[in-house]
Amino acid sequence: MQVGNVTYLFPASQAGVMPFSDGTTLTAMGKSFTLSEVDKMWVDETAVTDSTVTIAYNASSAAVTVAGNIAKYVTVSLSGAHVSIAQSSDLATEITYALSGTSANGSLTLAGSYKCTVSLAGVTLTNPSGAAINITNSKRIQLSAKSGTTNTLTDCASGSQKACIYSKGQLQLQGNGTLNVTGNTKHGIKSASYISVKNLTLNITSTVGDGINCEEYMEIKSGTLTLSGIGDDGIQCDLGGTASTGITTDHEDEDTGNIYLSGGTVNVNCEYKGIKAAGDLEITDGDIHVVSNASASSNGNHWGGSSSTTSAPEAIEAKGAVSISGGQIYAYSADDAINAGGTLTISGGMVYAHSTSNDGIDSNGNCYIKGGLVYAVSASSPEVGIDANTEGGYKLYVQGGTIVAIGGLESGASLSQSCYSTGSSSSGGGRPGGGGWGGSSTSSWTANTWYALTVGSTTFAFKTPASGGSAMVVSGASTPTLKSGVTASGTSIFDGVGYYPATVSGGSSVTLSSYSGGNSGGGPGGGGWGW
Repeated sequence: MQVGNVTYLFPASQAGVMPFSDGTTLTAMGKSFTLSEVDKMWVDETAVTDSTVTIAYNASSAAVTVAGNIAKYVTVSLSGAHVSIAQSSDLATEITYALSGTSANGSLTLAGSYKCTVSLAGVTLTNPSGAAINITNSKRIQLSAKSGTTNTLTDCASGSQKACIYSKGQLQLQGNGTLNVTGNTKHGIKSASYISVKNLTLNITSTVGDGINCEEYMEIKSGTLTLSGIGDDGIQCDLGGTASTGITTDHEDEDTGNIYLSGGTVNVNCEYKGIKAAGDLEITDGDIHVVSNASASSNGNHWGGSSSTTSAPEAIEAKGAVSISGGQIYAYSADDAINAGGTLTISGGMVYAHSTSNDGIDSNGNCYIKGGLVYAVSASSPEVGIDANTEGGYKLYVQGGTIVAIGGLESGASLSQSCYSTGSSSSGGGRPGGGGWGGSSTSSWTANTWYALTVGSTTFAFKTPASGGSAMVVSGASTPTLKSGVTASGTSIFDGVGYYPATVSGGSSVTLSSYSGGNSGGGPGGGGWGW
């Protein structure tokens, strides 16, 4: 049965009796039609997939097909290629909305109170007056890109929408296809609840606001996320309520502001903070590459706080704790490359943290380096490679791992694993408590040079930056050796500035001196929160 551009398919095996009342109304499977509105009725052998609504966009129009078993639960409104669908409150079946085709003047709006799936099956959609997809349903929404398809969504400029893709409810981004998103007014993707990502290839090519913005928590399990041209934060997660629930089993009803990265590839190139959690940040696996482009004098359009900033942003930041136990992380920023409002713990993985104006790694609480490979680069004194908030009564604890810290370590650090400096001085000259003046005045390293740090039978080769703090401090599980001016090869890491494990040749040995002191840090908070 066809009503305008909406077709309803009633399977013969389910249709049963279709009452015809007063010569004006026909009812099929609980859906009533006024005959004057019906354009066509027919019988054929078309197969019907239950609980499915297909939407095929074609330039200035859209054709909608509704399966008979859900026809009575949905109301479809069409205005050209702008499709609005409302689900009735008594719906108790999950509907799949399958989108395909192309329109430069179209959209999808969904309203309801039951979970559903939006399947992107090769759709290119631009809305010149609002969001491309706007879901006011507060339940769980699966947004899935079908395998082998490329899907492109774009919203308007100067609109009132919160994002190109907006969901009031939980948003599960998934599928083995590709989704391209452009946010011309504010965010690329926004959920008023949590967001999870699995398998999807997601490209957010440009946004005025955040690339991805959500509340409660965010989880990236797998897939490839590339966020570029981001005008504000790359990925931001806030609390949904006023207080944290704490971590819950399987994140059921969790509201923490936490971000969990357990796999996949994440590339962020943004104007402000790359990854920003209102709660904790937990990284257990994955390949994470974050570059923040703003400078210390930048003025930004920061949706979560003021309209301008006088401090540069961190690349990776959590207001709570940061925990890294796996994966490969590349963080580059003018402010602290990695910053924790609470405790910062690195127990595994490979971490590169490079700040051009502040500390490489900075914790406002205690900082624990327990394992993994850590290469931290700071600006010149008083900034340090790895910093803890000693003036707040906290401390840096070096307990394990393979470490290279250009700019040295925070004054007063507890070094239960032996550390060494590349010079004759055994301690830093900075005053304790952070924010100090000094450094290891006699420690030295050569800029833009390949070094090789060997610990046991494994070698980490790294290229030094063009500039940074005066001290170079190294550490390993056993007494390391260091060479400069080497030729290196092997498995490339850290965006090409490292090899691990590495094979090296040539070079000259560097004298290592026992390092028992530290350097003064940049003080608590790095460049400030800006929430």
